[in-house]
Amino acid sequence: MLVLVAPGQGAQTPGFLTPWLDVPGVADRLTWWSAVADLDLVHYGTEADADTIRDTAIAQPLLVASGIAAALALFPHPAEAFRQVGAAAGHSVGELTAAAGTGAITAESALTLVRERGRAMAAAAAVTRTSMTAVLGGDQDEVLAKIAEHGLTPANNNGPGQIVAAGTVEQLAAFQADPPAGARLRGLSVAGAFHTEHMAPAVDRLARLAKGVSTRDPRVRYISNRDGAVVHSGTEMVDRIVRQIANPVRWDLCMDTMRELGVTGILEVPPSGTLTGIAKRALKGVETFALKTPDQLDAAREFVANHAESAHNPLNSAPTWRLLVAPFSGTVQRGHHDEGAVLTPGEHVVTIVSRREQQKLTAEHGGTVIEWLVEDGDPVSPGQPLVRIHPKAEAAH
Repeated sequence: MLVLVAPGQGAQTPGFLTPWLDVPGVADRLTWWSAVADLDLVHYGTEADADTIRDTAIAQPLLVASGIAAALALFPHPAEAFRQVGAAAGHSVGELTAAAGTGAITAESALTLVRERGRAMAAAAAVTRTSMTAVLGGDQDEVLAKIAEHGLTPANNNGPGQIVAAGTVEQLAAFQADPPAGARLRGLSVAGAFHTEHMAPAVDRLARLAKGVSTRDPRVRYISNRDGAVVHSGTEMVDRIVRQIANPVRWDLCMDTMRELGVTGILEVPPSGTLTGIAKRALKGVETFALKTPDQLDAAREFVANHAESAHNPLNSAPTWRLLVAPFSGTVQRGHHDEGAVLTPGEHVVTIVSRREQQKLTAEHGGTVIEWLVEDGDPVSPGQPLVRIHPKAEAAH
């Protein structure tokens, strides 16, 4: 089981795109995407200094463009990626990279959304002086309690021993003076309190834009930052990505889902290293590959081949644009719809119940139930197909 991951803001370093310009097609794509993003991505990825590319409005489009460009260099024929990759996930803005990589949205849509995301988040950050602080080590419950005590938000939960607190500069100063027992605090060089209520204005801006984005259901499992759930609706993916701007990133739950899926290899697209580093600590025994430069492409393809799913990807064995899949491990509660039943848009079809939560799955666009792939009470794993729904429902009599 291979999982492709895309890093978030802060992973960029000066000049990291320079060697990639020698790969056929990359410079041309970046030039085109520069027009879409209204930024000179080639300049910022090769010549700009660290302070310049730290700017949220520059860093975010640069990260998404570089990740997509490297993925296309690794998989010149996307169909090959869909056959070999078991799941994809991105950290924070990396979710847009992953969304484009799974085929749910186009690269142009991803670059348009990230352009406006970066601008809107920079504007929201300018309203109040906010920032973020990494909390390393300590007991997780005690760390979370101390974060709450100071009115802060655990904006990123990246697994054992790595939580990022976010809030106003004053709140963070008080937190620095009163840290959790056994933890080290490290201030982050970021422009604001991302993934907190301070980003609400950016959510409003992106939500209006996202209504016009054309989506398709992803061709591989997509693991969401919100709760680690496997999402198989392009519309829901975009909605979650937008809402995530003002909500914590639960990378710890994403890794839990990878573990449940049986991940054996994780490949991180450029600028890589952050997420593979976390995986080495949290997912013992899982091999990792940090793709940094194009001279690693042959080795990366070998890594992909070694970890590609041996069985045919179940998401490619059916009309995936109307396939409901389990968002997490649990048991099935089938509704009253038998094969041949006509569904109205948004109608509840099946519920997945776990010890932690339950989720009702709906037929987003309506349709006709073609085939149930599970029985009532069956145990299911994340991303497991549940029911096939034909997109064209016949009018009910």
